[in-house]
Amino acid sequence: MPSALINVPAKARRGSVIEIKTLMSHIMETGYRHTASGDVVPRDIITSFTCRFNGTEIFRADLYPAIAANPFITFFTTVTESGKFEFEWIGDKGFSETAQASITVE
Repeated sequence: MPSALINVPAKARRGSVIEIKTLMSHIMETGYRHTASGDVVPRDIITSFTCRFNGTEIFRADLYPAIAANPFITFFTTVTESGKFEFEWIGDKGFSETAQASITVE
């Protein structure tokens, strides 16, 4: 069962740069491996990650088969107002997972 770990500071000063860290539990099967009987193990990866702040996209990443299982993504952004971060992972086989985190700007 997929699950996300999100690390966003609870508070920050207006105009400060913050670091956001995300970790998604996912096997990230590349589609290049074979079973003992020689059958190809079907590809099953997360293909994109998006972060929005108060509805505006602030970060996006496209992922490919070379990404390790349980992808860890970290990035920086500047905060100017309090609000809500929305995180979305989309992948093969209909995979879709979301998470949220709030921040208070002082």
